[in-house]
Amino acid sequence: MAENIVWLDFNDAPDQQTHASSDTEALRRGLLDRLEAVLLYLFPHGRIRGGKFYVGDVDGNRGKSLVVVLEGERRGLWKDFATDEGGDVIDLWARSRGLSARHDFPQLADEIRRWLGLAPPFGRAKPSDARSAPVDELGPYTAKWDYLTADGRLIACVYRYDPPTGKEYRPWDVCARMWRAPDPRPLYNLPAVANARDVVLVEGEKAACALIGVGVTATTAMNGARAPAEKTDWTPLIGRHVLIWPDHDAPGWDYAENAARACVTAGAASVAILVPPTDKPDKWDAADAVTDGFDCTEFIRGGERRIVKAAAPVLPTFTLGALLDDDSPLPPDLVAPRVLTPGGLLVFGGAPKVGKSDFLLAWLAHMAAGATFLAMTPPRPLRVFYLQAEVQYHYLRERVKDIRLPPSRIGAARVNFVATPQLRLVLDDAGLAQVIPAIANAFGGEPPDIIAIDPIRNVFDGGDAGGENDNGAMLFFLSQRVERIRQTVNPDAGVILAHHTKKLGKKQFEEDPFQALAGAGSLRGYYSSGMLLYRPDETRTTRQLIFELRNGAAIPSTHVDKIHGEWREVDANERLVMKDYGERLDAERRRKRDAILQILFDEAAQGRCYTANQFAESFEGKAGLGGERTIRERLSALSTQGYIKYFRNAQDYGLPPARTKFGYLCVEGMVLRLPAGEPDPDTGEVTLCELPVLPTHFKCPQSGAALPVENPEVWVYQDDLDDPQEPA
Repeated sequence: MAENIVWLDFNDAPDQQTHASSDTEALRRGLLDRLEAVLLYLFPHGRIRGGKFYVGDVDGNRGKSLVVVLEGERRGLWKDFATDEGGDVIDLWARSRGLSARHDFPQLADEIRRWLGLAPPFGRAKPSDARSAPVDELGPYTAKWDYLTADGRLIACVYRYDPPTGKEYRPWDVCARMWRAPDPRPLYNLPAVANARDVVLVEGEKAACALIGVGVTATTAMNGARAPAEKTDWTPLIGRHVLIWPDHDAPGWDYAENAARACVTAGAASVAILVPPTDKPDKWDAADAVTDGFDCTEFIRGGERRIVKAAAPVLPTFTLGALLDDDSPLPPDLVAPRVLTPGGLLVFGGAPKVGKSDFLLAWLAHMAAGATFLAMTPPRPLRVFYLQAEVQYHYLRERVKDIRLPPSRIGAARVNFVATPQLRLVLDDAGLAQVIPAIANAFGGEPPDIIAIDPIRNVFDGGDAGGENDNGAMLFFLSQRVERIRQTVNPDAGVILAHHTKKLGKKQFEEDPFQALAGAGSLRGYYSSGMLLYRPDETRTTRQLIFELRNGAAIPSTHVDKIHGEWREVDANERLVMKDYGERLDAERRRKRDAILQILFDEAAQGRCYTANQFAESFEGKAGLGGERTIRERLSALSTQGYIKYFRNAQDYGLPPARTKFGYLCVEGMVLRLPAGEPDPDTGEVTLCELPVLPTHFKCPQSGAALPVENPEVWVYQDDLDDPQEPA
């Protein structure tokens, strides 16, 4: 960045010959010595982060487009990446005051001297407002382009100046009467774009006007290649077929790719980038093409291009007669009866710790084996991709080994079921770039039959709309993220989304259980089927399985339980018998163990660590863990078995000292996420750093003493033997 900043040396300017070089340098040195104070005086809304100072522009608005270097040989140099302007600290002071460092130097130098204490003091000047006077220090403008609304109202002007230092552009916001770009920035030639089907997007107003002159509907983003895509209003291109003509250089192609992504997001019907002819000179653009007599119309019609978004096919329609005459067989259910159909979407919900992931894992393994699971039957062994962000690898492995499949079907399941480790990403553009190739290549080129995402809250991306409880954000996630995965990998794949339910009263749950899903409004209008796992009585392990189908007859709800490691349908009124008591007690201990380990792992990801006492007090009565004493006893047992260890070096993680002989609780693979720096002034987002947490001590199973860990990288477990006297 810094190498692109231009240092303006006022001693070399012709109209500064009367100012002694020593005077200018003394002012510059004085400002550099107190640079941070200078910047905060000029721009109170600015922020200092990572050796640089950030502010929106020379008018002092909030933002981070203008950057000032604070360290090294380039201390004091600045650049505004929105306008491509730059200079040194004296020039920045001048620009913040609406002055010219060359023409107004005596006034500028006097003000700087007073601030530095080299002249009689003066009252503090208020922070600069946006300038409303014409820009005259650059000489007369050499070109002017008007930006109009679709109905022809003037909203902005862009002026070009050609001073000896090189061309410069200045936008004028007509409505605000300020020298700035409107927010958001409009596209050029909107009246013509509003009435066009095909639009050519170029780089700069000069190129756009050249094409307009030969009968082409052309537009550009304000500031051309330097246009910030996120600050530009691309909505006028909704439904248009957009062809981008970039300049013949690297910045031009970068502009084209950024603009293409913005057009796709806005909803353009199709988007493509023209590839400039290889025999053209560097920086060759549409304006040069018109000047050279190049056949622009033919190039636009048949030139080489890279398709970014193809035009959507015409919406299919069916007459009643065609539907009545079509006797072709229905496609077979992926999971019968109509639980999951080809191209269908099933949402599987439940409250936290009800056993969703354990149930889903067993169900998917049976589908991969081609085996029936609780009356749900696949037509054959299905290829299942399990994208999960719920449990770590070791616990996933442990759960898989507990699944009881028919011995004759295990061979099919071994190759048809593919799972990820615990993901730590969201399904935004960057996340999809990792996930889609992994799914596409998981089965040796064969497409998956089922794509399961567990849970969606850990990978949720709702765009700018909000969180998963917002219907608009949920619709964005389903249509722009989940559907993008399916359409890219296999349009006929069935998708299963594991999701949590909100806390509703028992009566409300019984009246409309699927309304308990977070974002239920969008989900229920989008999915083809729903399933809920619900525990009617928290004192019992029996759960109720509830169905909602869009494509088939209703399936009555059923009661299920995990008995002897296998999910079975049970009688809702069946009472516990003594012969099952030991098995159920063991299952409950394992459930509490998994819950405690997962809570410790998840809490660390939120920046929170606990001692044993703090954990017991914080989670008493939560997640079915029981009372404070019971939790302490479970923690003690898990530390004896090696599932939990401790770390005493709290200062290394920015934590207060633990007032206990053991220290803070630690589980395998635990990562502590902590804020790094101040929140972003524009978005409020906080950058997080991830610190792997390694144990320093473990509990000796023989003496109960805290002993040092020999190798914190190697996690050693004791034999997993539950003492029958331990409390459940």
